[in-house]
Amino acid sequence: MKHIKNIIFDLGGVLLDIDFSATQKAFENLGVENFHSFYTQHHVDDLFEKLEMGAISPDVFYEQLRVKTKLPLSDAEIMKAWNAMLLNFSEAKMNWLYNISKSYNLYLFSNTNKIHHDYFYSLFKSNFNGKELDSYFIKAWYSHEMGIRKPHATAFSTILKAERLHPSETLFIDDTIGNIEGAKEAGLHTFHLKAPKTLLDLPL
Repeated sequence: MKHIKNIIFDLGGVLLDIDFSATQKAFENLGVENFHSFYTQHHVDDLFEKLEMGAISPDVFYEQLRVKTKLPLSDAEIMKAWNAMLLNFSEAKMNWLYNISKSYNLYLFSNTNKIHHDYFYSLFKSNFNGKELDSYFIKAWYSHEMGIRKPHATAFSTILKAERLHPSETLFIDDTIGNIEGAKEAGLHTFHLKAPKTLLDLPL
């Protein structure tokens, strides 16, 4: 793409296949009713937002979720249900990513949390012969480490400033429209990746 030197990728729904309904079903099977009121692709309850910004630890999250649901769930049960949405990394997508890294500076920006990060980090290493996901990027930025999350424009500005990137030369790719709007507010070029299209369909 003309004038684009840098690309910032979202993770879930772009590079990592996810299924929000799998986590909803897993929690419902544990007796948690209306889990969708807590967490969806487009809505995040305050407890989950705190987790994704690193404001609370996983242990505090587990305890507060037990209070919120009024159910005696174990940490392991919550962890398994919470991770259920995380599916697989596509080898074809990762090969594509490697190939375009020869032409663009690549970065990752994910709204995530320590529980998910530990899970998908291990998943990637086991599926790609010990290779680390972060190695595909100049830098991987994670909301729980930054203390801020998408779609806040300041989150994007933080990355641009730290990496010394010019927004007019930077493309952001995400599958969630709210995050796209936040990136536009920060001055980035954007691409809203909507199913059934995948990264492999992009003209890069």
